[in-house]
Amino acid sequence: MTQTQASPAARPQGGFGAPFSALVVGALAMGISPIFVRLADVGPFASAFWRVTLALPLLWAWLRIAEASEPSDGRIGRADIFAGLAFAGDLFFWHLSIVTTSVANATFFATCAPVWVVAFSWLLFGERAAFGTLAGIALCVAGGGALLAQSFHLRPAAAIGDLYGVATGVFFGLYFIAVKAARRVHSAARVTFVATVITAALLLIVALALDHTILPHTLRGVGALVGMAWISHAGGQGLLSIALGRLPAAFSSLVIFLEAIAAASFAFLLLGEPVSLVQGLGGLLILAGIYVARPTPAAPVGAAAERG
Repeated sequence: MTQTQASPAARPQGGFGAPFSALVVGALAMGISPIFVRLADVGPFASAFWRVTLALPLLWAWLRIAEASEPSDGRIGRADIFAGLAFAGDLFFWHLSIVTTSVANATFFATCAPVWVVAFSWLLFGERAAFGTLAGIALCVAGGGALLAQSFHLRPAAAIGDLYGVATGVFFGLYFIAVKAARRVHSAARVTFVATVITAALLLIVALALDHTILPHTLRGVGALVGMAWISHAGGQGLLSIALGRLPAAFSSLVIFLEAIAAASFAFLLLGEPVSLVQGLGGLLILAGIYVARPTPAAPVGAAAERG
């Protein structure tokens, strides 16, 4: 199967509701990952490695089930490989940013991923985003800034960490584009599994080289790593791959802002961290931005996905 021939599993089917629901649930699953990272008793790069590695058994089972009815020739395309490389870069710089700047700064710069999706789509494929998409992204960026405004600070000493945060957003944007391209050919199960294998191999090297604590020492630490792998990665990234088979990459990339809302909500519910009025307004801006950027009836979801 070549990159230009779409398999039946990869062809757009259905309407807007199902893929958007997958996007929302996936965001909730990924949004709880900071809680798991905080509870894990391993180094930051080791937690990233275990996040993807422990998800492989579930992703393998999903792949077997998916290809029982829609067999694949097993080929790995360039887009699949690039998705794995991009996600490894995303997790590497994300965790590096967290330990070299404030969590607020790291999170804000990472939430700029949709801006990079639009930029790369234009530079690489000549695709121009609609005004509604640009307006929606602007609202979401403003909302993300409001969510983090109280703890966001620009300090020269943390400038390198902020740059790592920018790199996180760039790699996450590239990941969206790569998965979108891979989904034209392969099923969500195959794309997610192959990308995860590549990411795990790369992060193993990083964790062994840069982290002193690789293995968890407590049952809580083990549970946190398993939860992050099964819920945040297998569930969150898997649902994201499903959504990218039907929704435009620029719109789908707004899921990272839903992650910010989910993370703040889980921190409030599980860790007792307060949510201010400004943060609440930021969440409303994000929801408004997603509504504004949604695919319009004039541009059918399926057509937008195929142009992707």
